[in-house]
Amino acid sequence: MDIKAFKMDGLGNDFVIIDNRQEITNLTKEQIIKICDRNFIGCDQLIFIETDKSADAYLKFYNSDGGQSGACGNGTRCVADLISKDLNIKSVVLKTLSGNLKSEILENNIVTTEIGKAKTEWNEIPLSEKLNTKNLNIKINDKNNKEYSGGTAVNVGNPHIIFFVNKIDNFDIKKIGPDIENYKIFPEKCNVTIAQIINNSLIKVKVWERGAGLTKACGTAACATAFASKLNNLTGDKTDIEFENGKLTISIDEKNSIHMKGPVSDIKKIEIKL
Repeated sequence: MDIKAFKMDGLGNDFVIIDNRQEITNLTKEQIIKICDRNFIGCDQLIFIETDKSADAYLKFYNSDGGQSGACGNGTRCVADLISKDLNIKSVVLKTLSGNLKSEILENNIVTTEIGKAKTEWNEIPLSEKLNTKNLNIKINDKNNKEYSGGTAVNVGNPHIIFFVNKIDNFDIKKIGPDIENYKIFPEKCNVTIAQIINNSLIKVKVWERGAGLTKACGTAACATAFASKLNNLTGDKTDIEFENGKLTISIDEKNSIHMKGPVSDIKKIEIKL
C-alpha cells in the first residue's frame, strides 16, 4: 500500500497527516502504530482529514499507541494551515470529536485556534469518583524522593492533570508521566504536565501525553495549564507556555473561552509504503 501524506509539527510536536477528502485510506490500529513508530516514519499523532458539511473539514486524531484522541491543539493548528493553503482562506473551521474549532491564519506561519471552554467538574474530566478537581491531592516524588501533593484536573477536549512545582528540573516526567496517566481515578487515562511558574505571564512545562508519551510540545496541555494556573490565581488571562522548542501564547477571553497562538512548520509531502 502506497499512501500520500504530509508531515508537519508545532514546536516539535509532530504529525503525519492523511487527506481522506478525495481518496479514502483506511488503516488498522497496527498500521497506525507502525506509521507513528520513529523507526519507520515517526510522529506523536496521526491525523485523518475528512469531508464535513458543517465545517471546512473533519479531523480524526490517533495517538502513537493506536488509540483515538478527542482533541489535539497543535495538530488542529497544523491542519488549519494546510487547509488554508489548499482552499485559499484565512479563517478555517475544523470539526473534531470535541466540537468545531475555529483557526485564524496569520503571517509568518503563525496560527491561532480557539479551543473553547475548559471543563472542571469531576464527571467531565472524567474521574471515577467525585473529587475536588482543583486539588486532587495526588502524590508525586521528585528526583530526591521528596514527596509533593497536588494536581489540578482540566478537560480541554481531553483530560489533563497539572502539577505546579517550584523547580521543574527536580521532577522526572518520564517516571511520573506513565504512573499518573494510568492512575486509578482516571478511567480514560490522562495527559500529565509538570509546570513551573516563572512569572505572572510565563510558565515552563514538561508534558507526558496519554497514548503518546513524552512530547516536545502539546497544545491542549498548554491550554489546560494556562487555565489551571488562572484558576489557582497564579497567572492572569494571557500566559506564555514554554516548551523545549519554543512558546505558545494562551489567552482566556471574557467568556472563558481559550485561545492558543503559535508557530507551525512548513508542509512536507511524504509517501508511506506499507
